[in-house]
Amino acid sequence: MSQKLFEVKVLTDFAAAHNLFDFRGKCENLHGHNWKVEVVLRGSRLQDNGILKDFGEVKQAVRETLEDLDHKYLNQLPYFEKSNPSSENIARYIFDRLAVKLNDDNCRLHKVSAWESADSCATYMEF
Repeated sequence: MSQKLFEVKVLTDFAAAHNLFDFRGKCENLHGHNWKVEVVLRGSRLQDNGILKDFGEVKQAVRETLEDLDHKYLNQLPYFEKSNPSSENIARYIFDRLAVKLNDDNCRLHKVSAWESADSCATYMEF
């Protein structure tokens, strides 16, 4: 028996600088990215209006969350004082904040991907 799921996906971006510590290579030097962020919510049933989660609500929550990252030096943010501001940890940072804002009885945040370039991304999800 298969379970039916709906997904809602939002794509956005932010720009920031970082450098990776305990890393050998160019990324240990200060540099920046224009990250693309992909946010996916899942749920098995729609609301009475036929919507899983209003795109406007998702976009607003993502905008608010990314304000803390956009045009910042990520290494200086308290969250990244003890953890590398890698794409993996950036995806987790965004996920943790969005889950509080978006999860409800109807749908859950499924995953967040942080694309540091057109062909490289890291994804965080809980299951």
